[in-house]
Amino acid sequence: MKVLVTGGAGFIGSEFVRQAVEKDLETVVVDKLTYAGDLERLKEVKDKISFYKADITNKEFMEYIFKVEKPDVIVHFAAESHVDRSILDATPFIETNVKGTQILLDVAKEIGVNLFINIATDEVYGELGEDGQFYEDTPLNPNSPYSVSKASADMLGRAYYRTYGLPVITVRPSNNYGYWQYPEKLVPVVILKALNDEPIPIYGTGENRREWLFVSDCAEAVFEIIEKGRIGEVYNVGSGEERKNIDVVKSILQILNKSEDLITFVKDRPGHDFRYSLNSDKIKRELGWKAKINFEEGIERTVRWYLGNLDWAKSKVKELQDYWKKVYKS
Repeated sequence: MKVLVTGGAGFIGSEFVRQAVEKDLETVVVDKLTYAGDLERLKEVKDKISFYKADITNKEFMEYIFKVEKPDVIVHFAAESHVDRSILDATPFIETNVKGTQILLDVAKEIGVNLFINIATDEVYGELGEDGQFYEDTPLNPNSPYSVSKASADMLGRAYYRTYGLPVITVRPSNNYGYWQYPEKLVPVVILKALNDEPIPIYGTGENRREWLFVSDCAEAVFEIIEKGRIGEVYNVGSGEERKNIDVVKSILQILNKSEDLITFVKDRPGHDFRYSLNSDKIKRELGWKAKINFEEGIERTVRWYLGNLDWAKSKVKELQDYWKKVYKS
């Protein structure tokens, strides 16, 4: 089996690529290498993959890659993914997440593939109150430009299955964390600021709740779906490990032996969903998959990884600081 991975130099995509290589799969990576993509994540497997620096919105180039490589399976991770950036400017999210997905689906339809795995997100469901869970048939109700763009990509994939018979499976994972995550997301932000004894900004009161899935578990779930999943279906991929943001922050501070006085509450972001919680019974029942790594183990591993890879993390922080300086000036 030859697998083509879009966004394969990104956070979750690179974990999938590393596992694909471990499984001796012929692996092709397509990545635009925006700020969120980094070939450093693939250094240990670089000699065992084929890599194309490419924008998925470039249909001619995507057609060329598909014709040359003839992949059996497409795993589509590529996306603009940061909610805060989508609030500032939704255009790149519509371009990449909606138009890019449509182009990939068109090329897959024209040239032919055995399977198209469309990676969505739990954010397409909107928000929950204190109780309840999202099921695969819960109506989509996204609330940020990012989640709207991902819901559009999600529905496009299912439309291409229904309308054209393209063999699409939709995957909706919960909040991923772990090694190699770009330091604009909560977990790496907290780790790096705590190490520098800097104030740690927390939106609102920190009561917002997410379901935390270790990145290696997410990638393993996608492999199970490739091997056993039913065409046309949607699979929630969650851990059952739900935590308040404030509790995630406190866990990291405890591991690093840092004071909770570093926590600084800031104005909540617009449209901030209160809670996400996935019901993952379907993937457990049909495919026998469940997450292996609980939150306590996963967050400990993550903190230790960043401590051992500070040069990479600090270089990304510098990039991030330069970006926000430009934003504020404009």
